[in-house]
Amino acid sequence: MTAERLLLREFAHRIDDELASAIDLVSKAASRCDAREARATLAFLQERLESHVRLHHALQMPQFTTIVDLAAYLQQLCRSISRSSLEGEGISLSLLLHPLKMSSERCWLLGMIVFELVTSAAGRVSHGGTGAIDLEMWVTTTSVACSITDNGSSDEGRPQQKERAIVEALLEHLNGTVDVHAGPGGTTTVVSLPRWS
Repeated sequence: MTAERLLLREFAHRIDDELASAIDLVSKAASRCDAREARATLAFLQERLESHVRLHHALQMPQFTTIVDLAAYLQQLCRSISRSSLEGEGISLSLLLHPLKMSSERCWLLGMIVFELVTSAAGRVSHGGTGAIDLEMWVTTTSVACSITDNGSSDEGRPQQKERAIVEALLEHLNGTVDVHAGPGGTTTVVSLPRWS
């Protein structure tokens, strides 16, 4: 294992410990609280923190290289994203996925890209029940593609420079490409990569 991987793993463990500590504090505060409204607020906060823990775990670098189902991984990841940040803002995230076996490392890199693009899309869409993001994955004999479409404002159609740079850097490891189309009805971002590399 490289030094970079060891550092990333250690950093991930420290984040886990901090989140677990925060959840424990909230749980103890809720158990000592007499007011029903305060207890409900603390329970909601605890649930949100636990959702962030699940998202953090879904985004962690795989410990071993194995073969996993990309669709199952993306479904778990998107469920975690929805519960940690989208549902509370009234933003829906729908998926259309196809089973595909892929190495855990390539799957994780694509998951990081999806996380960046969904988070970027969430920043563009209306909150309060009208925001919608659709993720679709399709496979050919030689390639895999994912599209993320939102119904956000075309004024902010293109991903921010920093987000675009992160996506492109991750795609370099996958020999992939990104294509963005913004219009009056929202933005569609398509990432494509070879099925095998």
